[in-house]
Amino acid sequence: MSIEGIGAINPSIALSGATGITRLGGSTPAASETSSATDFASVLSGGLEKLQATQSRADGLAVQAANGSLTDVHDYMIASTEASLATQLTVAVRNKALDAFNEIMRMQA
Repeated sequence: MSIEGIGAINPSIALSGATGITRLGGSTPAASETSSATDFASVLSGGLEKLQATQSRADGLAVQAANGSLTDVHDYMIASTEASLATQLTVAVRNKALDAFNEIMRMQA
């Protein structure tokens, strides 16, 4: 079983980052900025959607565990841990992005 929240982000970022770097050298800046921004936005959006799906799955299994209809409790524990790790990863990425933004804003022109 793979961790959906983290496993989905890793290959996408590696491929998107590699193709974005290649495009920057071979095309005009305006065209590459637009396509890179679109790629980054789609990766970010896809990652957040995967996070939401992982959390929804964990919530559904929690309800089943509370009702007594869940036969394997370890399924809930795995889903809960996946959701927790995916949330921690998302928060860490957000914090790093905010730190980078704040550092850029402190630079002198």
